[in-house]
Amino acid sequence: MGETKNAELTLVIVKPDGLKKSLTGNIITRLAETKLVIVGSKMVRVSRDLAVEHYKHLQGKPFFEDLIKYIMGEYHTKRVMALVYGGADAIQKVRDICGSTNPEEAQPVSIRGAYGRITTKGVFENVIHASANAEDAEREIKLWFGPDELIDPIYPMVEVEETIRRKKWK
Repeated sequence: MGETKNAELTLVIVKPDGLKKSLTGNIITRLAETKLVIVGSKMVRVSRDLAVEHYKHLQGKPFFEDLIKYIMGEYHTKRVMALVYGGADAIQKVRDICGSTNPEEAQPVSIRGAYGRITTKGVFENVIHASANAEDAEREIKLWFGPDELIDPIYPMVEVEETIRRKKWK
């Protein structure tokens, strides 16, 4: 294993509004202040199934459907950037830089305080997602990334043989 052996891990998602506003570079620069290691990154077009599974703990809330539409890109752009960061105290370090989920309550120097907003419909466009705790981080990382998409084998895995259909370049 590499640099992330025994490291705490966290999932970060630059949400559609962050991409639409060309904030990805600014956000990654701010996250670099944590001195954490990027273990994986990719661009994702978020399916409804992925969105619902990611936010399943919020099902039944009045804002749930708007949240699903938001992360799927129906208000901005139909993609997000998903990243896995690892290192000592990764979850807290990332959450501190991100700021409060509500952009109006976030410190102005935080990512959400600087770039987030609440729409007139009441949707929090807070630019970034960060795992809340270690249990959420593991669930979210396994949801958004396969073992082969990460630099280090961070969780126990099994090797399976399967036949899949996928697109290849001509």
